[in-house]
Amino acid sequence: MNLAIAKKSKQNRNKICCGSKLPVWVKRDWQLYLMLALPIAYYIIMKYIPMYGTLIAFKDYSARLGVWGSKWIGLTNFKKILSEPYFYKLLRNTLLINFYCLLFAFPASILFALLLNEMRFKRFRKVAQTVSYLPHFISTVVVCGMITNFLRTNGGLVNDLIALFGGERISFLTKPEYFRGIYVISEIWQHLGWDAIIYIAALTSISPELYEVASIEGANRLQKAIYVTFPCIASTITIMLILRIGHLVSLGYEKIILLYSGTTYETADVISTYVYRRGLLTADFSYGTAIELFQTVISLILVLCANWVGHKISDTSLW
Repeated sequence: MNLAIAKKSKQNRNKICCGSKLPVWVKRDWQLYLMLALPIAYYIIMKYIPMYGTLIAFKDYSARLGVWGSKWIGLTNFKKILSEPYFYKLLRNTLLINFYCLLFAFPASILFALLLNEMRFKRFRKVAQTVSYLPHFISTVVVCGMITNFLRTNGGLVNDLIALFGGERISFLTKPEYFRGIYVISEIWQHLGWDAIIYIAALTSISPELYEVASIEGANRLQKAIYVTFPCIASTITIMLILRIGHLVSLGYEKIILLYSGTTYETADVISTYVYRRGLLTADFSYGTAIELFQTVISLILVLCANWVGHKISDTSLW
């Protein structure tokens, strides 16, 4: 009797499912799919649909004729990029700034996460962690304003300290040799706490039993960090490193535009700022798009290579 009732109930459910346009799993979890719909729509509308605009990199684009009506010129813009000597200086500046950020800012966030993890006073750790996050949410314009005020020749905090100890005041923002250092230090200060979040999350997943075993074996705090902590978060570090390598030739233009000047172009001018000036200010949209597309292709190649190396060395990769 119970078997017959169960069989009839199953048939009724199948009939309902077949008669309905939506699958059962969509009906059951519709709230989750509704939440997912917004970010998917964002990426489709704001990221994928505008990709058709990359066509103008292969055309002599005219706003009057539109994307499809403009004359097709093939790889002319890309040949112009590779034949322009100034582009290699832009590429060099972009690579150097990103390399310095990778060399100093990347390990700084890992070290900061380890230091927070080793703190015994939980209240102080929470306060330090919260305070370190705050600069990430400050507007880039405000950050650049703070940097400008700190580095002013007259009345700037840094120059006042230099003068206090008998040194000569330095015009930091007008000297090309100081620009990369200023940019990297500001990046570390602004994103240190935020970049450390993922490492802090990885550290919390480490089993306390591993540390207990290490203590029984006589390991000190440094040895625990070397032989327990680092191996446990090595895969996370590898994944983040692969992603950072993919951005070696791409750099945000906002902070650089707000900080650089004609006297610092030698070390401060990068691909993104050149695209802004050439593509938007002079309305050479085809050439600017070609540079961005060229930059994107190089970034993709770097990610693929870094992912392959990571898979070969540590068996950790994005895919």
